[in-house]
Amino acid sequence: MNFQPSETTLHVAAAARDFAEQHIRPYVMEWDEAQHFPIDTFRAMGQLGMMGVLVPHEYGGAGLGYFEYNAIIQEIAKVCGSVGLSLAAHNSLCTNHILTFGNEEQKRRWLPKLATAEHIGAWGLTEPNTGSDAGNMKTTAVKDGDHWVLNGTKNWITHGKSGDIAVVIARTGEPRTSGNATAFVVERGTPGFAGGKKENKLGMRASETAEMIFDNCRIPDSQRLGEVGDGFRQSLKILDGGRISIAALAQGIARGAFEASVQYSKERHQFDQPISNFQGISFKLADMATEIAAAELLIQQACYLKETHQKVTEQSAMAKYFASEVAVKVSTDAVQIFGGYGYTKDFPVEKYYRDSKLCTIGEGTSEIQKLVIAREVLA
Repeated sequence: MNFQPSETTLHVAAAARDFAEQHIRPYVMEWDEAQHFPIDTFRAMGQLGMMGVLVPHEYGGAGLGYFEYNAIIQEIAKVCGSVGLSLAAHNSLCTNHILTFGNEEQKRRWLPKLATAEHIGAWGLTEPNTGSDAGNMKTTAVKDGDHWVLNGTKNWITHGKSGDIAVVIARTGEPRTSGNATAFVVERGTPGFAGGKKENKLGMRASETAEMIFDNCRIPDSQRLGEVGDGFRQSLKILDGGRISIAALAQGIARGAFEASVQYSKERHQFDQPISNFQGISFKLADMATEIAAAELLIQQACYLKETHQKVTEQSAMAKYFASEVAVKVSTDAVQIFGGYGYTKDFPVEKYYRDSKLCTIGEGTSEIQKLVIAREVLA
C-alpha cells in the first residue's frame, strides 16, 4: 500500500478545500442556527462532481475512487460536519445503492441527475421501533400485479423531506426470516409518499433528518433493485462502503477541531506566554494528533480494500468505530483547550463537539461496529 496520495487525490482535496472556504464557511453558523438545509450549495457541489464522486463518467459522475471520496468528505467536514454528512449520505447510500445493484436501465434513469445533484438522494432502512433490528422492520411492500404497494414509516432519514429519489428497504416476507426484505426506488411526487417530521437535533443541524411516510404508495416492479428478498444483503454491502464515508466525516471533524485548537493555543496567552507552552495543553494536542493519525491509517486501509475489490466489512467497521470515537474525544479536548470560549458559539469548537457525537450513532452505533468486528474476528 502506497501512503503517498496521488496527484488526483491531492488535486481533488484542494478543490474541495477551496470550495468549503469560499461557499460554506461564511454560512456555517447561520445554517446551523436556522437548521437550514442548503440545497443550492449541494447543486454547486454537484457541478464540481462532488455529488457523484464514485459514479462512472458514462452515468454523468466524476468517476473517482474511495481515496478521493475520503479526501473530499474530510475537507468539507473540517469546515461543516452537516454538509459533510449530507454529502456522504447522498453518495454512499442512495446513489451507490443504485450504482451497485441497479440494472442498466435503472442506472441511466436515475444516476445522471443524482450525480449532478439535480436530484438529492435519500436512503431508508431505519424505522421508529427497529433501529439496528432491521430484520423486524414494519414497512412492507406487497406485490399487486406488476406493481408493489408500500406502507410504513422510515425515520432518521437524511433528506427524508427534501430528497427527490429514495432507495427504500421494505419487508416482503415474514418478520425475522431470511431474505425478507427488498430494495425499491421511490421518486418524490409518487402518490402515497411524503416527508414527515423533521428532527430538531443536537448537532449536524444543517443536514436534514426526517421521516419518510408510505401510505398505499404504489410503484411499478421496474423500480425494484435486484431480486426480491435481497434487500438486507444489499444494505449490508452498502453500509460497508458507507461506514468508510462516516469515518471520513468523523476524521474531518476531528481535524477541524484539532487545527482550531493548535491555532488557539498559540494565540491565547496566560502568565505571559502562549498556553501551548504548558504541558497540560501540549500533551492534549499530542494525544489528539496521534489518535487522528491512527484513525487515518484505518481509513486508508479500508479505502485500499474497497478500491481493490476485497472484503472490507471488518476494516470499514474498525475505521468507522475508531474514527468516530476519536472525533468525540478530540472535539471534547478542543472545548477544554478553549476553556470558557469553547463553550460559546463565537468559536468553532462547540459545533465540532455537537456534530461529532452523531458519528458514533449513524450508520450503525459504536456498539454495532464492535459486534460486526467481533463476528469477523471470531468467524
